[in-house]
Amino acid sequence: MSGLLKRIGLAEVYNPSMLPLLRPGDRLVVKYGSRVRPGAVVVLRHPLQHDLLIVKRAVERRSGGWWVVGDNPQVRNDSREFGAVPDDLMVARVWVRLRPPRGPRRRLRPVLPWVLSAVRPLPALRGGRSGPAYVPSLLSWLARRLRAR
Repeated sequence: MSGLLKRIGLAEVYNPSMLPLLRPGDRLVVKYGSRVRPGAVVVLRHPLQHDLLIVKRAVERRSGGWWVVGDNPQVRNDSREFGAVPDDLMVARVWVRLRPPRGPRRRLRPVLPWVLSAVRPLPALRGGRSGPAYVPSLLSWLARRLRAR
């Protein structure tokens, strides 16, 4: 168990490059040393500024490394700007998103939807960027059902 805990960490999102999936202020549970797969959300060292960690989606393997992009097309701080990212700059794969509550929460009724949407597993996308379909999970299914009411 202690070996697994050494491979788990936390990160925080600071910019809007992964909107709408990740918002500034979201916390991420990451797994260090996990294998990168196409569609996975990853934490990596910025290729031009190695002391800066960024969060992007790994799109595909190319010669020279991984092609990574943000989900927000308005922000271009990704492979469109700096090219493919070498494997040694890939730090971790995002496992779970933890969304902090927005505003005061005093009653149980407004807290319940937040609880159901705050913790969300972030599996890799299926179908590539042209037709993203998140792998269904019980939590996301339940959150959609409650929001639809």
